Amino acid sequence: MAFPPKDRSGRPGRPAAPTGPGSKPAPYKIPKPRLPKAAAVPQTRALAEDGTPREGDRIAKLLARSGVASRREIERYIAEGRIALDGEVITTPATILKNLRGVTVDGNPVAAPEPPRLFMFHKPSGLITAERDPTGRPTIYTALRNALPEGAGRVMPVGRLDINTEGLLLLTNDGELKRAMELPANAVPRTYRARTFGDVAQSQLDELMQGIEIEGIRYGPINANLERSAGRNKWIELTLTEGKNREVRRVLEHLGLEVSRLLRLRYGPFDLGELQRGAAEEVPQVVVERFRKGLAGDHATRVQQAVHAGKAVAPRAPKPVAKPVPVPEREPERPRRAGAQRVRLSPDAGKLVDRPTGRPPRRTGPKSGGKPGGKR
Repeated sequence: MAFPPKDRSGRPGRPAAPTGPGSKPAPYKIPKPRLPKAAAVPQTRALAEDGTPREGDRIAKLLARSGVASRREIERYIAEGRIALDGEVITTPATILKNLRGVTVDGNPVAAPEPPRLFMFHKPSGLITAERDPTGRPTIYTALRNALPEGAGRVMPVGRLDINTEGLLLLTNDGELKRAMELPANAVPRTYRARTFGDVAQSQLDELMQGIEIEGIRYGPINANLERSAGRNKWIELTLTEGKNREVRRVLEHLGLEVSRLLRLRYGPFDLGELQRGAAEEVPQVVVERFRKGLAGDHATRVQQAVHAGKAVAPRAPKPVAKPVPVPEREPERPRRAGAQRVRLSPDAGKLVDRPTGRPPRRTGPKSGGKPGGKR
């Protein structure tokens, strides 16, 4: 018995259709209809073991919200055995707690979480956005000792700027606010201004709105505009929402440009303005709360932020369906008067002629009934 050949996946293939003078074509099979996909179920909080709604949050989330450290750092603290609850070392970051009562970090009790605070810092070049550097290079916290006001407490940078990039750097004491502002899904726009050397056209910068892939890394849409140029020296303003590592420099270098200076001008609604280099300024609490509500809003808020950054097109309202115009009823024709003349087209020459109405036509020649040559 001969088995059908196997395809590339190793599964037996379908036997070929018979061919020949007496063979019949294979019957046509009606394809199965495609059923519509089920609607996506909104994500909800995980339930407890008994199936009831879970009360409290993970300890990593609570500690990040209180400003102890970021979630990743807290997970590292837990792995190192530095966090305890009522004297017992916590071994998993999935521990659910209602509050931080009895929690200690390195033997020190965790204070109650403070209201979220946000600071704007004009980072100069030559500083690393990190708490410490193994090679001993200066960090932003070296400059923040004199820049931040008294009582600011521990703050964490929102995003990062490399050592040669300067400009606006946001700092907060709330780990949840930091994470929400860094998520690409929230589409918080970041605006940069770069001084470059090389040749580039605005048409090349417009193509960045479609995204670009460089060395296997996909970068999202970038709104780039050529501000001014002097010879081959050009200033380019770029707005993006992802903020991947060295994204602006890599994209501009891919276009054949050399970046000599890079500044961040805006992060979301916060503008660098006239803030002096190395100085810090606190954002009013009312503005911070309003911004947090915008981040926690629906998808329409994030779309509007992306539209403001030039990264998306505002969704248009659906066009109204045109209602059929009612056709007025045709009025009945009025009866024509008896004896009225009707005009019709002549079939031979297309001339207008009068249709007879029953009366004899009027003669214009000699009268009938007389003999030729008679009296007139």
